[in-house]
Amino acid sequence: MSWLQRLRIDKFLLVLICVVILASLFPCEGIYKKVFEHLTTAAIALLFFMHGAKLSREAIVSGMGHWKLHLVVFLSTFALFPLLGLALNIVVPNLLSPALYLGFLYLCALPATVQSAIAYTSMAGGNVAAAICSASASSILGVFLSPLLVGLLMQTQGGETDTLHAIGSIILQLMVPFVVGHLSRPLIAKWVDRHRKLINITDRSSILLVVYTAFSEAVIEGIWHQIDVWSLLSIVVFSTVLLAIVLVINTFAARWLGFNTADEITIVFCGSKKSLANGIPMANVLFPATAVGMMVLPLMIFHQIQLMVCAVLAQRYVNRGKKVAEEQVKE
Repeated sequence: MSWLQRLRIDKFLLVLICVVILASLFPCEGIYKKVFEHLTTAAIALLFFMHGAKLSREAIVSGMGHWKLHLVVFLSTFALFPLLGLALNIVVPNLLSPALYLGFLYLCALPATVQSAIAYTSMAGGNVAAAICSASASSILGVFLSPLLVGLLMQTQGGETDTLHAIGSIILQLMVPFVVGHLSRPLIAKWVDRHRKLINITDRSSILLVVYTAFSEAVIEGIWHQIDVWSLLSIVVFSTVLLAIVLVINTFAARWLGFNTADEITIVFCGSKKSLANGIPMANVLFPATAVGMMVLPLMIFHQIQLMVCAVLAQRYVNRGKKVAEEQVKE
């Protein structure tokens, strides 16, 4: 086992950090900036086209009947998180800068991640069919709900967000490619299934391109004059606290509502994730180029923390399952 695996560090995050460093040292300017902006727009369209092409209707239908579970997950994703985001206002500006706080509000408005939520649910022995349905539906609903939530949350802080314009941009740049990709699935499904690794590389390359373009603009605008070690530490601390509260509430809510262990696992992992794959491209559409870098910084750090914590939590569920099985054998 490598040291990265022992520390539960996502290799993709390390690549993201390298891209941020590259953008800090060599930001794209002038004519190159325009080229990268056009490439970014095309990359985001391709990313969501592939999201749609990968989405299996059969997998969604198989888990649709478990509506109570999905309702709990959606409430966690689109209600609990935003409420906790608003509650963070009590630490502004003493412990968290207003700019980073807006980044946390944006994080709280995002849909759940799909791949890692399903992967951890499967690893822990949860209801995988329900996880596929819930995470996929969250991703789709997020295209509409997240801009609305961003507009609502930002307005409570005195910000100005043209929600209708944001939704129109999201539909045009994200939803249309997604729908076209999904409608194309009967024609390209076999190719997509055969080339999953290539598609994952394409997805991640698109995100890296968006991050490079966003941080290039942020560096030119002086982001590193606004972010210091204390700011980064505050992001880590409040991301950890936010995730811990959500995990605890989801766990006790699942048990209080009478869900079995498999469903509890699904609720815990699907209701606690925030999507980096959706969040970074969406930020590029919702916010001015000068603000994107600051807005996605809390999301990038929260993403790594959620992977590390949920990896440990999944192993705890596995160990607990083994212990229960052993006790049943003894009886």
